[in-house]
Amino acid sequence: MFATPLRQPQGYAAKQQHEKVNMEQPFQYEITDHGYGKDAVKILHVNREGPVHTIHEFEVGTHLKLYSKKDYYQGNNSDIVATDSQKNTVYLLAKKHGIQNPETFALLLAKHFINKYAHVEEAHVHVEAYPWQRICQDEIQGTQQAQQVKPTPGGCNFSAHGNRRLHNHAFIFTPVAQHYCDVVMRRHDPKQKVISGIKGLRVLKTTQSSFVNFVKDEFRSLPDQYDRLFSTVVDCSWEYSDTETVNFGNAWQLIKNIILKNFAGDPNVGVSSPSVQHTLYLSEKQVLDVLPQVSVISMTMPNKHYFTFDTKPFQQVVPGDNNEVFIPVDKPHGTIYAQLARKQLKSHL
Repeated sequence: MFATPLRQPQGYAAKQQHEKVNMEQPFQYEITDHGYGKDAVKILHVNREGPVHTIHEFEVGTHLKLYSKKDYYQGNNSDIVATDSQKNTVYLLAKKHGIQNPETFALLLAKHFINKYAHVEEAHVHVEAYPWQRICQDEIQGTQQAQQVKPTPGGCNFSAHGNRRLHNHAFIFTPVAQHYCDVVMRRHDPKQKVISGIKGLRVLKTTQSSFVNFVKDEFRSLPDQYDRLFSTVVDCSWEYSDTETVNFGNAWQLIKNIILKNFAGDPNVGVSSPSVQHTLYLSEKQVLDVLPQVSVISMTMPNKHYFTFDTKPFQQVVPGDNNEVFIPVDKPHGTIYAQLARKQLKSHL
């Protein structure tokens, strides 16, 4: 669930704590990694300032790593901040401070656990946002003007609001992609780690994708494909080197739009893709070009195959070639991934 592994304490004070903990361990064994927390804490926050309401629905995980391991070795629970208390903290801080976006709320929680409990070495907060969007004018008017107005294919475009009127307090669930983040804060590390991501962004285009001139040997059966369907489910994560100047919500939307632009191109003419690898790289490169606060980005793009149904045995029924009917095949599938980083920077993805 968590994007960043837990690490050993750093610095003199942390070393002293570590040596103290070593005295607790029995016999010849030692615990080399540990932690505990509350997962899948579901919360809905409604901001009711004025007539326009704003909602955020999250699923939150909070994990703590203590200096002491006496709860494991001795069954001594005196340092444990109960997972039920961690759950309550999620709700109470949301009530006290409100919610703006996953990253800001995760930072708020992590800072609370580090500042409140001196015996906590590390706090790790994971947040997944549910994709609610405001219902737009097009959706409502469509029910009143169905006889007079030809509906727009695909309904309301929730990715670009334009000049459309949005509802003040009514929302629609739009699971196009999931926004998530991880924040890791260590007491003796002055810089917190903030990782954001996009999960489950499924896309498909029906032309302008090719795959040719790959290795030809006795194991190859796939012919060159000069024009094929291209479909994938994008998973993408990135790490911020600067969390002070970035607008987390705008950055997430911008990165999503960059991925879609490099996949689809201009709405009328599209864009050519010679391979999944090339499309993936162009997306990552553009993100680093336009967002200086992002230090490293990682993407995975598995192939979602659609194979042409063979109509050759059925020429009496449907004569000619077939380029309209396809068979979706989910397994096995190819998987393409890459991580692109600014030089001389370490990644925690």
